[in-house]
Order: sequence, then structure tokens, then C-alpha cells
Amino acid sequence: MTTDSRSPGTALAHEDAPLTRFHLRVTVAGTGGQFSDGFILGIIGIVITAATKDLALTPLWVGLLGAAALVGLFFGAVITGPIADRVGRRHIFAWDMLAFAGLSLAQFFVQNAEQLLVLRLLLGLVLGADYVVSKSLVTEHAPRAFRGRLMSLLAVAWAAGYVFAYLVGFLLTGHGDDAWRYMLAISAVPALLVFAFRTGIPESPLWLVQHGREEEAAAVVRRILGPAAVPPTAAPATSRRGFRTLFSPAYRRRTAVGALFYVCQVVPFFALGTFSSQVMEALGVTSKLGAGALYNVFLLAGAVFGLLIIDRISRRRFLIGTFVIGGVLLAALTAFGAGSGPVVPVALFTAFAFVLSAAVNLEFVYPPELFPTDLRASGVGVAVAASRIGSAASTFLLPVVEDSYGTTAALGGCVVILLLGALVCWAWAPETSRESLDSLDARD
Repeated sequence: MTTDSRSPGTALAHEDAPLTRFHLRVTVAGTGGQFSDGFILGIIGIVITAATKDLALTPLWVGLLGAAALVGLFFGAVITGPIADRVGRRHIFAWDMLAFAGLSLAQFFVQNAEQLLVLRLLLGLVLGADYVVSKSLVTEHAPRAFRGRLMSLLAVAWAAGYVFAYLVGFLLTGHGDDAWRYMLAISAVPALLVFAFRTGIPESPLWLVQHGREEEAAAVVRRILGPAAVPPTAAPATSRRGFRTLFSPAYRRRTAVGALFYVCQVVPFFALGTFSSQVMEALGVTSKLGAGALYNVFLLAGAVFGLLIIDRISRRRFLIGTFVIGGVLLAALTAFGAGSGPVVPVALFTAFAFVLSAAVNLEFVYPPELFPTDLRASGVGVAVAASRIGSAASTFLLPVVEDSYGTTAALGGCVVILLLGALVCWAWAPETSRESLDSLDARD
């Protein structure tokens, strides 16, 4: 597959390449960690309910198991970022899904909560590493004109994993005492499938050039695009910059934007997604299962819609617009949802899910575009780590706030966070959609 209309022998720059089968392959390979993350975060609530008796779960253990993967993902992203910037993306990318599959299968055999906690922490650690290398590698291989749509496929994969978890939980619930074990272990299957796609994916040409390996970079580019392809042109880095560079005057605003917009998206997303049935019940919707299913359908539909428009509008407009629209919809739900019958709250809630899920595409597209190659994995790691602090905090705090101050206060807090995200992006977010990664490296 190629969209190229050039004649043979015409010089072709790496970033201006047509879309090829290779680009689709590396993107599909990159979806594995995202699908797996969506699945394990979506399935754990169902598993905890089903396994409470078998594992003798107390409220403390429920909280620990619910947050374990998020904690592991935080550390995995922070630790792996600098490593991937120093040693490359390919080796971690090639093997981490195999490790994830092994850990997933091991969950089937757990005998107590302590064992499951350790496995969930390790699964999160592996996924944190994969977030960093997948986002960096797919971005650095992608042609500039298709970068947004290719990276958005990772967002669709995350939403698909989350919805798939809901479906698996629905189908297996009530089918024997070991149903919860199968719910946990089944995440090994997509991980193994994606592992096969990753075999033979080459290192990022941009990373190779940055490390003085121009001949290897040229070989990779020509293998992908043909003998007339031109490799990246940025000069090799003369010094190795560390993690602290992200917080230097040159990059601290981009680092702040990458972290803050991510946090402001995931706080309401995880809080309302995790406790959608409770929120709907508080708003007078009696069919919690039906409302949850509808929420998940619109979650996936929004991710697909975001993929379709990501390269049609500017990143800034997409960022600010979805924060504002999401905030307005949630404010309307807060003001008019209770006491208005089931139709209004369900309609507003699903519309909110659609808008915020479309915006999730930016979590995969935008952070890698903010940083040069020698800092990209580290910058993505900071953004991902910050988001997991936000998601863990929101998952913990929403039921506490709702119990103490009511649903209106909990939803109102999410509205404030969304509008804060809009303000941060309006003030600081640079436009990156047409920015060349080569030129971003050359400026340094």
C-alpha cells in the first residue's frame, strides 16, 4: 500500500513519505500496550466484585488492587523514558508485550490478594514502559501528513480495550467460581498477537541520527521507502541531555503543557468512567447496566471520530475546544441532570463521553510532538506519569467527594478541571501539527 505518486528515483524525505504498509504495521504493533492498558483498567472493577470472597478482599485491598496498575504505570513511564532516550526504543518495544502476556497468564493462578497486587504492579510497570516506547517509535516512523491519524489509532485501541473489558466481564460474570481468573488471564491473548507484529520493527531513524549512526538510519529509511529515500538530516547530538533538561527554561513550558493537559483530561475521564453506574444512579437512572453500556459505546465512537478529525484541525483548536465543550456538557449534566428523568442525564453523559473520548486522541498525538528526539521518550514519560497520578487520585476522590458533598459537588469539581485545562492550553500550548521533527531536532 502506498499513496505515493512520485516517479521512480525521485528523492523522498523521510518525514514527507507516503503512507506504506510498514507505517500501518508499526502502528498496529504500537496498539498492543494501549489496548492492554484499557483492558486491565476496565476489567479490574468487575474482577474485584467477583473475587471478593475468594481473595478475602477488605475495602483496603479493593483500593490497593484498583490502583496497583496505575502506580506501576507511573513508575514504568518515569523510569523507561530516560532509558529509551539513551539506548533506543526498539529493544524494549520488541519484548515488553511478551513479558505482559506472561504476567497476565500468571494472574490466573493467584491464591491471595498479595500475589495479585504484585502482578498488577508489574503489569503496570510493563505498560508504563510500553507507553513511552510505543508513542515515541510510532511518532518517529510516521510521515508528517499522517502522524495524527496513525497515533490516533493507539487511542482507538485504548478505548477498544476498555470496551472489550466491559464485554468480557458481562459475558463471563456468573459462569463459575473461576470466571474472574479468566477475565484477568484473557489479556494475554491480544498481547501475544501484537508481539508477533513487533518482530523485525527497526529502530527509529531519528534516534539513530541523534546518536551518530547515520548509515544505519539511511539503511532503515531506504528499506522502508526505497533507494531514493532521504534519511533525517538533523545533526547528531553533541552532548547527552538528561531528564532535568525537560525542566530547563527552554522546555519547562512544553513539559508543563504535556503533563497538565493530560491530567485535566484523565481526571474526569477516569472518575466518571469508573463510577458511571453510581453517577447515573444518583441522577435517577435506574438501568445502570444499560447506561454503562451506552457510555462505553459512545466512548469507542468518540475515539474513532477523533481519529477522523485529528489532522483536519489544529492541535490547539482541538485541545481547547474539547475542554470547553466537555466542560459545558458536564456543567449541564450537573445543573439539569437530577430530577429530569433518565433521558436528559443519559444523553448528556454519553455526549460528554463522546467528546472526551475524541480528545483522548491528543494524549497519544500531542506529547511526542512537543519534544526533540533526544528528550522525546523522557517527555512522554513525564506526561504519562502525571496522568496516572491524576487518574489514581480521581478514582479515589470521586466516591469520597460524592459521599461527603453529593453528586453535584463531584461533577462540579470535574467541570472546574476541564475549564482549567482549556485555560492552560490557551495560554501555553504550541501548535505542532505541521511541525517537522527534523527541524525540532535541528533547533537544538
